[in-house]
Amino acid sequence: MSTSEPTAAVPEDRRKEAFRALVEAQDRRLSVPDSRREVAEQYDLSEADVKAIEREGVEKGWPPL
Repeated sequence: MSTSEPTAAVPEDRRKEAFRALVEAQDRRLSVPDSRREVAEQYDLSEADVKAIEREGVEKGWPPL
């Protein structure tokens, strides 16, 4: 990962956990902004980190996709 990526310091297993939590929150019908806020708070991440994790998870097809 390049240093310009905000999640460079977050281990991959933790990013995958956060991604799973994000998908599950949206499955509970939480809006995208609300689900991002919830996961950011739950995992002590910034919303920018969560957006980057979301993008990475979709690109790499992480479960539960």
